[in-house]
Amino acid sequence: MRTTILGSGNMARGVGTRLVAGGNAVTLHGRDTARAAALAAELGADATTDLDAALSADVIVLALPYQAALALAWELSGRLAGKIVVDLSNPLNATYDGLVTSPSTSAAEQIAAAAPEARVVKAFNTTFAGTLVAGEVGGQPLDVFVASDDDEARAKVLGLVQSGGLIAIDAGPLHRARQLEALALLGITLQFRLDTGFGTAWKLVRP
Repeated sequence: MRTTILGSGNMARGVGTRLVAGGNAVTLHGRDTARAAALAAELGADATTDLDAALSADVIVLALPYQAALALAWELSGRLAGKIVVDLSNPLNATYDGLVTSPSTSAAEQIAAAAPEARVVKAFNTTFAGTLVAGEVGGQPLDVFVASDDDEARAKVLGLVQSGGLIAIDAGPLHRARQLEALALLGITLQFRLDTGFGTAWKLVRP
C-alpha cells in the first residue's frame, strides 16, 4: 500500500521502519527536507518535497506532535478528503503529566473535526519510537491499538500493522482514542517514575 509519513522525527522513524518491513511503498515529507531525505535513505524509503505528490498516497500518517498535527489538519482539510489519515499523537501538556484535551474528546477527534472529510484512524500512539524500530519488547511483538469510525479505513490500518510484524488490536470507534491517549499518558509518566527509558510496551494478554 502507498503510504506517506508527514514528519521526520523519531516516531516517523519508528512507524516508517514497520511500514517498510511490511513491504509498503513509503514516502516521507517534512518541513526539514534534508532531515526527511536522510531518514528516507536510512529506511529504504522515498522522500519528496512536493506536497501534492505526498498527499497522493493511499494512507497519510501524521507523525507529528498533537498541536502540529492539528494545525496541519486544519491547513490541509480539503486536500485530505477521502484519505485515510493516521493520527499517532498524544495531546500532552508542557510537563508531560497531563493531557490538554478534555475527557470528552481526544486528539484524534479534534483532528477529525478539523478535517471532517478525512478518514481518521488512531494508531501507534501507545508505542514508543525505539520499540517500533525493534518491533518488540522482551521478545514479544508490540501491540498496536487501532480505532476509527470508518470500518474500511480501520481494517486497512490493522492490515498495515500486521504486515509490519506487530499485533493489531481493533479498539473500535474513534472515541476510544480518549482511552488510548490516557493509556499513553500513563505509559509516559511511568518511564520517568520507573526509569525505563521509553523501552516498555503495553501488552494485551489473551486467554
